[in-house]
Amino acid sequence: MAIKIGIIGGSGVHDPRLFENVKKIKVHTPYGATSDLITAGKLKGRDVFFIPRHGSNHTINPSNVNYRANIYALKKLGVTHILAPSAVGSLNEGMKPGDFVFTDQFIDRTYKRETTFYIGSQVCHISVAEPCCPILRKVLAKEAKRLHFPYHERGCCVIIEGPRFSTKAESNMFRSWNADIIGMTMAPEVVLAREAEICYATIAMVTDYDVWRDSEVSGEEVVATMKNNTEKLKRLLAEIIPKIPKERTCKCKNALQGAFL
Repeated sequence: MAIKIGIIGGSGVHDPRLFENVKKIKVHTPYGATSDLITAGKLKGRDVFFIPRHGSNHTINPSNVNYRANIYALKKLGVTHILAPSAVGSLNEGMKPGDFVFTDQFIDRTYKRETTFYIGSQVCHISVAEPCCPILRKVLAKEAKRLHFPYHERGCCVIIEGPRFSTKAESNMFRSWNADIIGMTMAPEVVLAREAEICYATIAMVTDYDVWRDSEVSGEEVVATMKNNTEKLKRLLAEIIPKIPKERTCKCKNALQGAFL
């Protein structure tokens, strides 16, 4: 099977100059509409499909993203790997604004979202002991190192419902759980990708320290960090996509084996 790449991220991620033969497509799903039209294109001979997670005008909050439709549509298009950039806050002094974190674990604190494709006649007990594809994470780390980008090959992300940010009490509680970063979209996205047997990796981009710190961060600093992160991300995507291995040797492709009791 040919490698096809899905990217689920912010609208700033999509730069038409990165891709060739760009076109917009609509994919119908049993779960309703995707967050927006899907941008299809080519990068160095590989098919790439981009979905702006929050819509092209950033009008969909994290609770209302149609995660099932997005993943289903990418699966229907034959996507084998998903790269999922997202902005996060840091709960770890060592994970600084401007750093990339290639998350290997998560703690799910969401409560309003559909978390499985299997509702009705089947129950799917999917394993997410290792939720992100280890091969994809290693390729990301290798390229980030080569590009001299600050990165962390692993990290635990706590996912909150949003759209509000945490209180200081919550932030300190998450730190006591040894969570490294905090975001709003990794779950159930990563779980649905596993049910779809798609390799998935988060590219978490640290924009600020969460509210556990006494020092406050200005909005201008966050915006500047996000802009810098986006430019680095586009370079990283351009480098990694052609280097994803043609053969899938991870367990992601057979994730449903043994999941139905």
